[in-house]
Amino acid sequence: MKRRTFIASSLVGALTVPTLGASLSSDRSKERVLRIAHLTDMHIFSDSAAERGINNLLEQLNTLDVKPDIVINTGDNIMDALKKNKTEVDAQWKAWKSYFKNQMNFELYNCIGNHDVWGWGLKNTKVKKEKLYGKAWAMDMLELSQRFYSFDKGGWHIICLDSPFKASNSHAYTAKLDQEQFEWLENDLKDTPSDTPILLASHIPILAPSVFFDGDNEKSGDWNIPGSWMHIDARRIKDLLRNYPNIKMAISGHVHLADHVNYLGVDYFCNGAACGGWWKGKYQEFGPSYALIDLYSDGSYTNQLKSYNWK
Repeated sequence: MKRRTFIASSLVGALTVPTLGASLSSDRSKERVLRIAHLTDMHIFSDSAAERGINNLLEQLNTLDVKPDIVINTGDNIMDALKKNKTEVDAQWKAWKSYFKNQMNFELYNCIGNHDVWGWGLKNTKVKKEKLYGKAWAMDMLELSQRFYSFDKGGWHIICLDSPFKASNSHAYTAKLDQEQFEWLENDLKDTPSDTPILLASHIPILAPSVFFDGDNEKSGDWNIPGSWMHIDARRIKDLLRNYPNIKMAISGHVHLADHVNYLGVDYFCNGAACGGWWKGKYQEFGPSYALIDLYSDGSYTNQLKSYNWK
C-alpha cells in the first residue's frame, strides 16, 4: 500500500477527523432541501441492550426539532449472518424486524452490509444450495429488488452501492464493486445532469483513514490494511468519481469509528456505528452514534455525528 495513495496535496484536499457534532460549513441562507438520518452498523440480535439501544435511537429521531425526511441505513443490520446457521440468522432478522423495521416512521433506504450476507463464512458447502444463501436473505428482509440502486430526492441524486464482494481467498468477503455494478455506476453518473449534486452511500468505506486504527495494523513495521476494511478498488472508483465534480459526498460505516477525509473534492464520511462497540459501550474513542446530514439547494451540505443515550 503506497503512502501517496492516501495523502492529498494542499490543492486537492486535507484530512480531518471530526468530533461528535462536527460539520462542514454551509451557507445557512440557502434552502435546506433534504434532511437525512444516516444509520449504520446496528448489529441487532435478540438482546435487551440492542432492543433498548435501538428504541432510544428511534425515539431521539422521532423527537428531533427538525425531523429527518428520510433514513439511509448502510448495513450490518444484524449481528452476523456470515458464519451463523439458518436458525440463528432467522432469530436475528426477527429481532431486527421487531426492534427496528416495525418501529420505523421514516422513509427508509437500505444498503447491504457484510454481516447481512448469509453463509459466506461457513465451511459447510451445502448451505450454498439454500435459496436464501448469500445476499438473497438480506435483500428479502430489506425489500431490495436490486443490490445497488439510485434515486432522486430534493434535487439531489443519491446512489446506494453494494460493497461486500465474495472473496476468492480464505476470507469471507472483500470490499469491491463487481463489474456489473461498476458499469451500472458509470452509466448512472453519465445519465445524471451535471448540475445535480450527488451523494454516494455504501456500507464499507471507499476511502477512510480510520481503518489504520482498526486493529494492530502496523505491528509488522508496515501498514497492513485488509481489503475487507476499505474498498480494495478505491483507486478505480476514485478515477471514475473525479470525472464528475457534482459528486459532493460519500457516506459509509463498517469500521465503528468516525472520520472525514476530503480527496479530490469529494468528502468521505465514515459515520460511526449505531451499536458503538457492539452494544457494550465505546469502540476505541467512539460510542453509539448516528449522523444527521442536511442537503441544500446550492449543493452544499453538513454532516453532524450525534451520540445518543443507548442505555
